[in-house]
Amino acid sequence: MDYWNNIYQNFDPIAFDLGFISVHWYGIMYVLALLTALGTAKYFMKKDKLPITEKVLDNYFIWIEIGIILGARIGYIVFYDPNTMYYLLNPWQMFNPFANGEFVGIRGMSYHGAIVGFILATVFFKYRYKKENIWELLDLVAISVPVGYIFGRIGNFLNKELIGRYTDVDWGIYVDGVLRHPSQLYEAFLEGVVVFFILYIYRKRKKFSGELIALYAALYSLARFVAEFWREPDVQIGFVYGDWMSMGQFLSLIMILMSLVLYVYLLKNSKKQFNS
Repeated sequence: MDYWNNIYQNFDPIAFDLGFISVHWYGIMYVLALLTALGTAKYFMKKDKLPITEKVLDNYFIWIEIGIILGARIGYIVFYDPNTMYYLLNPWQMFNPFANGEFVGIRGMSYHGAIVGFILATVFFKYRYKKENIWELLDLVAISVPVGYIFGRIGNFLNKELIGRYTDVDWGIYVDGVLRHPSQLYEAFLEGVVVFFILYIYRKRKKFSGELIALYAALYSLARFVAEFWREPDVQIGFVYGDWMSMGQFLSLIMILMSLVLYVYLLKNSKKQFNS
């Protein structure tokens, strides 16, 4: 296990160098996350004979990708970054990839901020294209996103970010001399693989449009809440309650509550339409 324990000492985060730009594994994983999510959506769209066209799906993914990127970055600045006011007063710096003249990329993305961006992009898309039943499209997204999320978390792991807590287990990873849980891979499994298979099995049993997206929100939040017990809290925040609850867990609890409210709302609305 020695190679695995010291993988960061033996791993080059740069996949290849083109001379004028270095392509990192993190970026490759991000592209794979997007492509696999879209590919999975198209697969189930055809397999389940959903009333959605490929053109609508492609347009929708462009809209939500923009919303997710904006929401994730702004959400990180609002919820996690210690320099929140600086960025709010200088918003053009939010996506500045340079620091002191050196290219460092854009670091700091919040999943919960991405959710807000995703919701806003969906609302704008609905009214821009006048989609009557956006919930069928959202159900398709629900089963597709977890697949892409697997690659996203692997990207976090390869980029040595969102590190795990101290551990003494045999499969731990040394990060700056400290043995830690590979929590990013735990999240890839719980938030990606497990959530996908639950929704995959349940999708044929769904009772109303929107049920899968409501279940996804609840399942992801539960998986994230559990995974956070192995993930090191953000150093600039620490624990937000006692010595165990992180900001990610706090936001996940809120998201679980909101998803349950959404589920009940959609269920009641479907019953009204059935009885009318």
